[in-house]
Amino acid sequence: MDDFIDRYGAERVWAATVASLAAAVVLGAVLFPQRVYVDIIWQYFWGPVVADAHSWRCAAWADGQTVKCSQVPANAGPTAEPGYTFVSYAGYIPTLVLLLIGIIFLVRRLEIERYRAGFFALFPFMLFGGALRVVEDANAAAFEATGEMAIHLPWSGFIISPLIYFTVFAITLLAVVSSVWLEREDYVSGYEYPLAAIGTTLLTASIIYLAYTAATEPYAEFYPLIPLVILVGATLTTAITWVAIDRFAPELNRGTRYMGIVVIWAHAVDGVANVVGLDWATTLGLPANLVPKHPINRAIANTTADILPASVVSATGSAWPFLLVKVAAAIFIIWIFDDTVFEENPRYAVLLMITVVAVGLGPGTRDMLRATFGV
Repeated sequence: MDDFIDRYGAERVWAATVASLAAAVVLGAVLFPQRVYVDIIWQYFWGPVVADAHSWRCAAWADGQTVKCSQVPANAGPTAEPGYTFVSYAGYIPTLVLLLIGIIFLVRRLEIERYRAGFFALFPFMLFGGALRVVEDANAAAFEATGEMAIHLPWSGFIISPLIYFTVFAITLLAVVSSVWLEREDYVSGYEYPLAAIGTTLLTASIIYLAYTAATEPYAEFYPLIPLVILVGATLTTAITWVAIDRFAPELNRGTRYMGIVVIWAHAVDGVANVVGLDWATTLGLPANLVPKHPINRAIANTTADILPASVVSATGSAWPFLLVKVAAAIFIIWIFDDTVFEENPRYAVLLMITVVAVGLGPGTRDMLRATFGV
């Protein structure tokens, strides 16, 4: 295998692998539309996107179209619900790995240095990804309230999972290449400055759009206590965790250093947002608590409700173990990324750290802003 890669080049092997997999999926969908497209692609990938875009609890495949489940007979075809399943995860994870490998090749081509600076410069893009997803939540709320979408399908599908990952990746890629070019042409002293500025601008524009929607449309409303509680809770959780690490296990953060704070905070935001949204949203002003869309936090909440007495669950809620799991996962990641990892391959280590933060901060930001603007 190593001789094959050396002979043809790692980048060519990667490109050929991606092209072959894409061709296999397209060819399978053309030759076996029912088995490949309807039963796999539509049911687990595109169907949930369409259901999410319309705020439907369930979408069904009927006569070559996607319709609401209540509008067709029960035996019309496969159905899909918004959110994720273990089957869809099985598709997303390999895609994410291939995407990450491609990013590594790109970084090599661009000869980017100061990896840690790039990590912090990309932080606004991680928030932007979650905020952009809430723009689609507002779009779905508009359809539910008025029957009209501000952003119509299939375009709105590009800001719904999983396509939103490719959308944000493409935007970020363009920003990185542009920022590196500005540095190479001596317009800026470091690529990280325009990169951070672009990400901050995109994030600000998304929040302004959501705020405008909440101020002018009846289907959205601003709930200021939601972001206050989540951000304060996540920050306190991060501070307590970081102080405990520094006092009792300082060797854990020798590799990540201050990047470890970002990792913990990102996953704390996701954890606290789930706790607040699933159990305490009505207490903070929302008309109803949110419904978990990820199978992992849904399973944790359901297991907690089954194990603990009803009187305890009514007082504490059932989502709080998810926060503990997220913090424990963040600590484990910091422990894995020790100083030897960064010394041997800093480029690879920082790229993985960016992915780890995005995985926590993207969903966490979405949950927080979704509850903040009531969409």
